[in-house]
This record gives sequence, C-alpha cells and structure tokens, in this order.
Amino acid sequence: MTSRIMPSALKIRVLQGASAALVAIALSGCSTTSDKITTGTIPKLSKPAEEMNTTELRSATDRMGAAYEKNPKDRDAGIGYANLLRMSGRDAQALAVMQQVAIANPQDRGVLAAYGKAQAAAGQLEQALDTITRAQTPDRPDWKLISAEGAILDQLGRSSEARSRYRDALDIQPNEPSVLSNLGMSYVLTNDPRTAETYLRSAADQPGADSRVRQNLALVVGLQGRFPEAEEIARRELSPQQADANVAYLRAMLSQQNSWQKLASKDQPTPAVN
Repeated sequence: MTSRIMPSALKIRVLQGASAALVAIALSGCSTTSDKITTGTIPKLSKPAEEMNTTELRSATDRMGAAYEKNPKDRDAGIGYANLLRMSGRDAQALAVMQQVAIANPQDRGVLAAYGKAQAAAGQLEQALDTITRAQTPDRPDWKLISAEGAILDQLGRSSEARSRYRDALDIQPNEPSVLSNLGMSYVLTNDPRTAETYLRSAADQPGADSRVRQNLALVVGLQGRFPEAEEIARRELSPQQADANVAYLRAMLSQQNSWQKLASKDQPTPAVN
C-alpha cells in the first residue's frame, strides 16, 4: 500500500528548516504555473501534487523530468519539475533546475517567483527574499508574491514584518485562505496558538480553502491539547488511508516535542473572578 505525501504546508520546506510549529507555513502560489501544467508537450498532472501518493508523485516527477531534459530552458517544464522535486523532498535538485531556468528567462516574473521558492526550500532565505522582491512590480503588486515574502520573513524570525506583508496581501485579495493560513501560522511561531486558531478557522471557512488549510488548523488545535478535535479536522475530505497518514504525522510531530501537552496545561482557562 502506498503512503500519501503530506501536504507541503505540513512539511519542512522553506522553513522549510525550523521548529515544528514553522512547518505549516507555505509559500503558496509563488509559481504562476503551479500544479496545472498544460503548455505544449508538458505533461498535465491528473491532480494537485499535494494530493498524490508516493507512487503517483514519483511517476509525475519522472514524466515532468523527461520533458525538462528535452528542453532545460522551457520555463513551464522547469517550474513544474522543480515543484514536483520539492514535493519529493529533493530541494537541492529543485534549486539546480530553477537556476538553469532563471538563467534562460532572467526577466520572467513567474520564473523569478519559482526560483525564490526553490531558494527558500533549500534554506537560502536571504537570497530567496531578494529574488521574490525582484519578481514583484510596484505598479501591479502580486498578492501571492507578497504572501511568499511574508513566509520567508517568518522563517527569518521577522514576525512583525511578515504579518505586515500578509495583511498587505489581504488588502489586495481579501479573505484569501492561503494568506490567512500563513498569518495564523505566524502566530504559532511566537507561541500564540489561540490567535493562530482564529485566523485558521477564518481561512478554513473560506470557499477557496483546500485541505492544506484544514491540516494547518488541525495542527494548531492539536498544539493546544485538543487532539480528538484535531484528529476530526484532519480526517475531513480525505480518504481513510490519507487521513490515517495525516493523523499519524500529526501525532508523531506533536508528541515528538511533547509541545501540545505542555500547551494544553499552559492554556487551561483561568477561573473568572466575580
């Protein structure tokens, strides 16, 4: 039986290096091509990479890699291949691919964004921040890039700046669930899971919210010691096999640091003084 790849929002990618709390922040939407590659002979993915199991992801990566090898300068093949490599945990190779694509397409905004995403995934956070900034255009700001900038700032420990960028992104794209999710997880990094939960519940209630947002909510609820509720959230909209994999991952991550038990004790309501 194949195991499901955990959503990128729950894997160390950009923080991809950092604490367990940090793993839930995603550089969502950096690439303009993302998971829907349709140009020319570029393979079209049957589903988003985040929803693939191990076998499906390996097959998609091999097919996209073959398309990239035929034309390493092709921006769509390169971005698609790098995205799948990151999903497979092959961050160094993804960065090498995007370096080649960026050399061939130095002015392409989408390429620069994907290159910054690859740099962040490989731990080159300062370089990633510079690349993402260069990809932005002040006269036509892209909320996805602004949110990506916030995610990198969070990983650099600059939480106040990160949250300011998330709010800038929300000014352009109100109630965007991926940005609300990142904003919520920013508060996890500063040990404020209650505030984090507020934003994540708002994110999960939005029409465009995907399973990654709900998995982040499950993580934050679990960090507060409410694991039965966290498990119920984690199982929504997933097959039993996928849900079991996600719940097992949550249990392992939370119990490893013993963090959710500590938070549960710390966050017990204080009796009101009448």
